[in-house]
Amino acid sequence: MTETIHARAVLLDMDGTLVDSTAVVERLWLAWAEPHGIAPEHVLSVVHGRQGHQSMSIMLPERDHAINLRENDKMLATETNDVDGVIEISGAKALLEALLPYPHAIVTSANVALMTARMQAAGLTVPAIAVTAESVSASKPDPEGFLLGASLLGIDPADCVVFEDSGAGIQAGLAAGMRVLGVGQHAASHGPTYRVDDLTRVTLAPTTEGFALTIG
Repeated sequence: MTETIHARAVLLDMDGTLVDSTAVVERLWLAWAEPHGIAPEHVLSVVHGRQGHQSMSIMLPERDHAINLRENDKMLATETNDVDGVIEISGAKALLEALLPYPHAIVTSANVALMTARMQAAGLTVPAIAVTAESVSASKPDPEGFLLGASLLGIDPADCVVFEDSGAGIQAGLAAGMRVLGVGQHAASHGPTYRVDDLTRVTLAPTTEGFALTIG
């Protein structure tokens, strides 16, 4: 079954949506968590979609947040230098090319350096407008990043479609008043408006007021 979504702009998460960085994210975060005795399943339920310092705060709620900020800077540098296993999510390159005539932006919890490293490793071009960790005061699931992306594009949030894979990201998109297309097998459990297995299931066509996304 196919569905058609009419929109004027797209806001794209990166990790898990455009690039598959699961292997490196889980490897580095499990290594970080081991000395703290944090269960691997708890780590993996927290880290996807969030900025690192927020993940640390959730896993170590009693710790001084200044320590989290310092360790997050180190983690970002390590992640930026380790792109082993980072690959394109199927259909990502074609989708980005199809979106070129239309308003679109990347909205990621990564900083600029990490975003650039992972997009390059996956062979993808970073959109002209990017909302990164440096751009916001609150991490997903806060809607700030998506609302900023819509504002930079000059498009009403109701006319935007968010592409996301994580629970935190899907919550953020919905909280921003946007429709959310969940990408990947695990997205459905987080309640997105629509869902696809990967980006090869998405096509675009122009309309008089924007474009139509056909999914299925």
